[in-house]
Amino acid sequence: MLEYSEYKKISLKNNPEYNEKWVQDIIAENPSLLELGDIILKDKERIQPRAGRLDLLFQDAESTQRYEVELQLGATDESHIIRTIEYWDIERKRYPQYEHSAVIIAEDITSRFLNIISLFNGMIPIIALQMNAIQIGNKICLTFIKVVDQNTWGLVDDDEESEPTDRAYWEERSNPKILKMVDQFIELVKKIDEGYELKYNKFYIGITKNGKASNFFSLVPKKNFIQFNPRLTDSPETTNEIEEAGLTIISHSSRNRSYKIKMFPGDVQKHQELLLKLMNKAHEEYGAI
Repeated sequence: MLEYSEYKKISLKNNPEYNEKWVQDIIAENPSLLELGDIILKDKERIQPRAGRLDLLFQDAESTQRYEVELQLGATDESHIIRTIEYWDIERKRYPQYEHSAVIIAEDITSRFLNIISLFNGMIPIIALQMNAIQIGNKICLTFIKVVDQNTWGLVDDDEESEPTDRAYWEERSNPKILKMVDQFIELVKKIDEGYELKYNKFYIGITKNGKASNFFSLVPKKNFIQFNPRLTDSPETTNEIEEAGLTIISHSSRNRSYKIKMFPGDVQKHQELLLKLMNKAHEEYGAI
């Protein structure tokens, strides 16, 4: 058995043998070390246009969540934070169909930079992980402690966090076939209450009644499909019902208490009965007006 004295925390910053490339390879091979869920390595040393290389890119195995990861041996510094945010911004603009989080990993996340990161956290989803290298005998082990987590975003109860837009904005981002599906959804929801109307926002299309937001579901038109987000708690019954109908569940957000369901042209008509059932259930759970 190893004695307590054989456990020793070491610094990797100036270590001639265990460098940043070694750390990068360890994380790439064992992404579960970061405790960010079931994530899969998407890319390593990913080239960024006119901006260097992103250390690691991970994607959640069951959702559209991606993590842009930057490593820093030693303490965080200005260039590390700026580089992390810059790469996150490039990736989210190149691939807007995914959800993106910036991840900073450093051996020492100082109180000064915790304050700076915390200022960004709320506008930019940032996760800060402190990395510890522990020498046990002749081996080196890495542990990661989450020091800053991305904010738990508020629910889409109103439209404060999203700029209002119009149909033309979404026609430009999507295409006519997908916008036709939006119209089919509003026809369905009017079966619950004739007073419901569409509200076009910058990041989603919501539902209003008498001018007040009532987002018991929302829609996000993409180029080739639409994302239908009914506000429902996760349950095996609901999940099975959706999957048995042949629809694809992208993910379920426990934070926003909503499913993300991928739907293609023709699906709204084909699954009217199920969609109306989900809408009614979401209407009740949400306590919509």
